[in-house]
Amino acid sequence: MGAPALKAGHVGINVTDLDRSTAFYRRVLDVDVLGSSTEADRRFAFLGKDGTLLVTLWQQSGGAFATDRPGLHHMSFEVPDIADVHRAESTLRELGAEILHEGVVPHGEGASSGGVFFHDPDGIRLEIYAPSGADTATAPTPGAPTCGFF
Repeated sequence: MGAPALKAGHVGINVTDLDRSTAFYRRVLDVDVLGSSTEADRRFAFLGKDGTLLVTLWQQSGGAFATDRPGLHHMSFEVPDIADVHRAESTLRELGAEILHEGVVPHGEGASSGGVFFHDPDGIRLEIYAPSGADTATAPTPGAPTCGFF
């Protein structure tokens, strides 16, 4: 008997300001609030699309995302095509988000897949990518995956 077939479920994220993060993720990922609580000691938001949960935000932390500690490296969200990545990049620029690598880039040298790499309001590293169409730009990290070092 082998292991059951697995697929990723939703991602839970600790945030410092639920309202700010909810607005950011809704705008960038084009998701809806599927459920929430605004009770002082139990603030959260469930975000998703077409009734499917994608991200949960939990207001229960202080400070900024620690990239120098073991744990989450980054989260990646796939979109159907590179035009969607460019739309996300435009939204990120409108929001003043920190965008890395000067915009949309391939996942590595010679790769067609790629996307935009950025930080959320708490410094969490994120990526929105498409399976193809990013090969018009130069890979920013020679000899290594783009998503590995940012």
